[in-house]
Amino acid sequence: MHETSLGGTLRDYLTGEEIDETTFEEFRQALVRLLVEEKGYPRERIRAKVSLTYCIDGEEFERPLDFVVYGENDAPVFVVIFCAGNVGSFERETVCAGRLIEGGPVAYALVTDTMNASLLDVRTGEVVATGMNAVPDWDSLLDMVRKADPQPLTDEQRQRQTRVFHAYCGFLFGTCCSESCSLPPQKDSGGE
Repeated sequence: MHETSLGGTLRDYLTGEEIDETTFEEFRQALVRLLVEEKGYPRERIRAKVSLTYCIDGEEFERPLDFVVYGENDAPVFVVIFCAGNVGSFERETVCAGRLIEGGPVAYALVTDTMNASLLDVRTGEVVATGMNAVPDWDSLLDMVRKADPQPLTDEQRQRQTRVFHAYCGFLFGTCCSESCSLPPQKDSGGE
């Protein structure tokens, strides 16, 4: 499914600014509202569309991460990725993003379509909890992060994770969500 402009604007929950209304932006806005209003995340600790920049064979690429939550020392502590599709299909990409985020790795990451979710231990790559109840509240997240021991990646680990991340981005993100999709339009079979 493509993320496309709906031709209008809506008010961004975090900044109050007018932003483009897209097929997925309403879901992102509902997700950040859940984090702040129901889960107690301080609004000022959440940044939207944080760019994860990386290089493959000397070429630079960029992937916006839907939300990154920062701790008191301004280091990232939690990555949240919205997906349009099977949540399980995006778990590996989300773990890689949590490992590669500038200032990271983070201890935990979440991938969700706003109806289902997977909470992921970034160090092990394991699914810790599923369902929308898997979204930790702010105090629980801080406690989980304090108990975790994320270690910086070695250069070799970073290279491997970057390649895996790029493979997922190219397949799950880049081909269907870039401005001009590389997939040809489907022909209508006309019921034949």
